[in-house]
Amino acid sequence: MIDSRPLAERMRPTRLSDYVSQSHLVGEAGALRLQIEKGITPSLIFWGPPGTGKTTLAYIIAKECQRAFFSLSAISSGIKEVREIIEKSKRERGLFTAHNPIIFIDEIHRFNKAQQDSLLEAVERGWVTLIGATTENPSFEVIPALLSRCQVYILKAFSKEDLLTLLHRAIQEDIYLKNRKIQLKETEALLRLSAGDGRKLLNTFELVVNTFSQGEEIILTNEKVLQVVQQHTVLYDKTGEQHYDIISAFIKSIRGSDPNGAVYWLARMIEGGEEVKFIARRMLILASEDIGNANPMALVVANNTFQAVTTVGYPEARIILSQCAIYLASSPKSNASYKAINTAQQLVKQKGDLPVPLHLRNAPTQLMKDLSYGKDYQYAHDFTGNFVFQDFLPDDLQGVRLYEPCDNPKENALRMYLKGLWGERYGY
Repeated sequence: MIDSRPLAERMRPTRLSDYVSQSHLVGEAGALRLQIEKGITPSLIFWGPPGTGKTTLAYIIAKECQRAFFSLSAISSGIKEVREIIEKSKRERGLFTAHNPIIFIDEIHRFNKAQQDSLLEAVERGWVTLIGATTENPSFEVIPALLSRCQVYILKAFSKEDLLTLLHRAIQEDIYLKNRKIQLKETEALLRLSAGDGRKLLNTFELVVNTFSQGEEIILTNEKVLQVVQQHTVLYDKTGEQHYDIISAFIKSIRGSDPNGAVYWLARMIEGGEEVKFIARRMLILASEDIGNANPMALVVANNTFQAVTTVGYPEARIILSQCAIYLASSPKSNASYKAINTAQQLVKQKGDLPVPLHLRNAPTQLMKDLSYGKDYQYAHDFTGNFVFQDFLPDDLQGVRLYEPCDNPKENALRMYLKGLWGERYGY
């Protein structure tokens, strides 16, 4: 019988020993492997990019731990389907915790609060073990009550070595590919286009292979891969595999101050059914990362946009998103705050926990006061202009400048203001 499933599905591993990547979780000393081997299956949430094996790992856990397995997609399922599975679990498995079924919910971030609430009692009472998969930060998308009952594991994009392992395994083991003459002459384009997504890698590879005739030698080159992919761009749009490429183009258009490009890519996401909060959240981050103090109102606008589209929803939310995207793209740009915190964090890693200067320390007790905590601190509001020259960094970092204003009207004004306060201390 002909197996019409895509290559990625045909190659889906069913045993932990065949699972590729995520060694920090399922390697010999991986926390998740140790739990599986002991038969322990707590409720879990897998957070990671598409094609990193979240669904596969859930299937393997169920099989290794000999659990009944129910799978739902948050896109097509609702409270009714969730409750049906929970009731079935209660009837068939009772309260025998070791035999509780696993309910796997793909894209759990798309469940609203009421849908997530419907899972709470079942998870809390142990009627089911929940495994959720999400590409979004669960801290934002999963309600706190449910999140507190789950362990969150982060899955990483596949490394180059992982992707090559998948390719070679497919050539050697797939029922169709192992009988064909395949030469991997060049793999750079295939690896780059997959962007760490194992599923995308295998399905793109199969797409390229299928352009060759049966019996013809298959020589994989970068040119051939790019040619085939360009001819089948629409297929990738339909399956949503350009999700991260399009959001990247959207963000880069705003960063590049092109409102036209920003609105076009916004339209692509809207027409593709992208979640409204996903788009709004990315603009909220960009307002600080790429605009910052060059236009502080950008963060206010982006935050108000997030609140507004969450309340309004589609289709009207598209207008609000468009307004915000155009505003952000048309704003002056600065990544000074982004660079400042990156530099500061790197400094912390290099220097360690430098002591807080005594005059900056809190002194709630008499003992601390006797130890000179808070001594000689000068309260800025007691001085002219609400400023007094004193040290605010550890002794080893005096004069280190972390914030470097960018060249735009507002930050140039900030530079002059800081120079007026600090003179040559920070070199502004």
